[in-house]
Amino acid sequence: MGIGLGVITGTSLKLLAPRLAQGAGDAAEPKPELAKSGKGLSQGSFEPRTELTALSQRWGQLAAVHKELTASGFLLVLDDGRYAQLQPDLPLPAASSIKTPILLAGLEDLDSGKLGWNDPLALTKELVGGGAGWMASRPVGTRFPFFEAATEMIRVSDNSATNLLIKKLGGKTVLNERFIAMNLPSTAVNNWLPDLNGTNTTSSRDLARAIALVDTGESLSPRARDLFREIMGKSRTNTLIPLGLLQGLGKDAADPDSELLSFGITTYNKTGDIGIAYSDAALIQLPTGQRAVAAFMVKGPFNDPRSTDLIRAMAGEVAKTLVGRK
Repeated sequence: MGIGLGVITGTSLKLLAPRLAQGAGDAAEPKPELAKSGKGLSQGSFEPRTELTALSQRWGQLAAVHKELTASGFLLVLDDGRYAQLQPDLPLPAASSIKTPILLAGLEDLDSGKLGWNDPLALTKELVGGGAGWMASRPVGTRFPFFEAATEMIRVSDNSATNLLIKKLGGKTVLNERFIAMNLPSTAVNNWLPDLNGTNTTSSRDLARAIALVDTGESLSPRARDLFREIMGKSRTNTLIPLGLLQGLGKDAADPDSELLSFGITTYNKTGDIGIAYSDAALIQLPTGQRAVAAFMVKGPFNDPRSTDLIRAMAGEVAKTLVGRK
């Protein structure tokens, strides 16, 4: 979380047009799936094929230690279908992790021409959200361009920015229908952010699928996909999946993202935290060139540090399984 006006700069964003054109036991690690000669690398698919049973069991063991916590996890290597799971379809409080599927819905509308990159979103009293972000400090009636609201929703997890997008996309009911159409059955917006009571829900499989829809090319054009990655890459909180991966590799650092680069790992993640529930979902670029999507959710006593510790521990097991140690 941070406070301060986020100014969107950089050559990559400037080059983008204001409106996009319309447009059964652990198996040995398979080689990355390659497309036919001349076609480039395969985009992969959201198809679980071979369960990493030892990893699934390890997650279950870690969760079983903490009877007061309810945990969920899902991992899928998009290139070869290896996966692990722990109650992946269990709906749990989404907290700010629901902002990832909201971003996807917004970029779909940008892609189709239903909205523009600079479309103004007006802050109303109803949409002012407390907690994370800085937009709530601006006067009612302030207008923010779509790109700024979408970016700040992820960069500093701005709750008012999220509410602006929910409203722009047609409101809660319309957005929930979109989630069903995306095959995200556990994902629902029932309340404006910050939703401290945890009425907004999602699941670890839904969160992983929302990211995979983009990276496999099932949703969004290449230019909109690049925007999705760029915005996700601005997320400031890297203390759950990124740090957990690093700890699984036997390291620790104040800046996990930078340290992970030395292992050939890049993450694009979005966390959630409302005290009674924590979550993180990420696209993980592996040193093999493969990509994985991972999501973890934990519900427990308010501000219980075991919740975040469990997410890091589960992510650490992913690193041990998919990467190993140097």
